[in-house]
Amino acid sequence: MNDAIAKAATLVEAYEYIRRFEEKVIVVKVGGSIMDQPQVLASLIQDICFMDAVGMHPVVIHGGGNGITKAMESAGLEAQFVQGRRYTDERTLAIVEHVLVNEINKGIVSQINKLGSKAMGLHSLVSCVVFAKRFFLNVPPEAGGTGPGRRVDLGYVGDVDWVNAELLSPLLSAGHIPVIAPVARDPSGGKLNVNADSVAGHVAAALRAEKLVLVSDTHGVRTSDDPDSMAGHLTKNQITRLVDDGVITAGMLPKVEASLTALNAGVGKVHIIDGRIPHSLMLEVYTQEGIGTEVVLR
Repeated sequence: MNDAIAKAATLVEAYEYIRRFEEKVIVVKVGGSIMDQPQVLASLIQDICFMDAVGMHPVVIHGGGNGITKAMESAGLEAQFVQGRRYTDERTLAIVEHVLVNEINKGIVSQINKLGSKAMGLHSLVSCVVFAKRFFLNVPPEAGGTGPGRRVDLGYVGDVDWVNAELLSPLLSAGHIPVIAPVARDPSGGKLNVNADSVAGHVAAALRAEKLVLVSDTHGVRTSDDPDSMAGHLTKNQITRLVDDGVITAGMLPKVEASLTALNAGVGKVHIIDGRIPHSLMLEVYTQEGIGTEVVLR
């Protein structure tokens, strides 16, 4: 009886949020080692389909996990990262596109459709909605150094220029779940590898989403080197300070940059959560306490 009462209380709490977010756009980015854990990914996809079933408009952006690195190793290529971003030459780009589009995107679309929702894959081989320009990383001088630092060429890596919201919005209105692979087109029609967090931030901004949820294999944002310093709530100014102080680095940088991109464009909240926790997406969206780190403008 107690279990039944607890379930009923949970449903009542969820009902409030279901009503609040009905017809709202929720952008969900899935990445990290979750992409290599089929059961965890399947659970997240089930949560996304639930959101669709109760009247929300989810949009999915996915990364590649270790699949790209493994494919590169099979081809005799070594993955190189600079501040959380993958260096991409022509051979790497071909592998990236194959893994992201033909394997991961196709797989997610198939799983969503099997659960009864209607997914549509959007990527560089069909209807591309993300357009980018070449990205160059500005690396500051080392401690004690002077000068402007270095401008690092990451190869065929892009920085999002614009998102075709005019294509996405009708798809959402028609009840489709867009599933976006982070390979963009450049102004000349070429292809660029874009960080999936960055794509998610720009997609959320273009759609003026209610929420952006960044799901990976991290519990959230730390405020120090202490593993127990995980923040439940951060503002834009606090995020900026943590970046300036060198607390937020490497792979977390693209996530907080994406968060600020979305917030500056009017997105209500950003959540950085650990997808390895069962139904973490549901807990973040449908409960008062939530999990992970909530990021707001002020």
